Amino acid sequence: MRLEKQFDVKRSRSEVVAAVANDDTLLGLFPDQETEIVASEGNRRTTRTRYRALGRDGEATFHFRFEPDGSVRFEKVCDGRIWRRLEGSMTFETRGQGTRVRLELEGTTKSLVPEFTVRGQMQDQLEEMSGALRKRIAATAGKPA
Repeated sequence: MRLEKQFDVKRSRSEVVAAVANDDTLLGLFPDQETEIVASEGNRRTTRTRYRALGRDGEATFHFRFEPDGSVRFEKVCDGRIWRRLEGSMTFETRGQGTRVRLELEGTTKSLVPEFTVRGQMQDQLEEMSGALRKRIAATAGKPA
């Protein structure tokens, strides 16, 4: 399964990259969830998010890797319940006076979990992430870190 969302912001690419590299941006990617950074080493940060879905509590751990070109790659530590593999990226492209932000998610579910059963939830999560990212870029771009 592959999902993508993109939007344009009226900020320079360097401002967007700086905003996304801020720890508070990572913490805000999963709105209404309790997220913390549990490890930070070099260009890699690991977050843990506690959530409630379908009446059950769970934890999602993600590794975020900040690339030299400013893009961000991330992957979920799959616990074997739904996902076999879930990876994503955030890329930033200069567009006139602004920047196009692209979020991509790609993954494969466990063999007994049909992708159509999680596609809607993943699309909703991608929409939430992009909305949170857009707000954070608007709030922090151009401000000192």
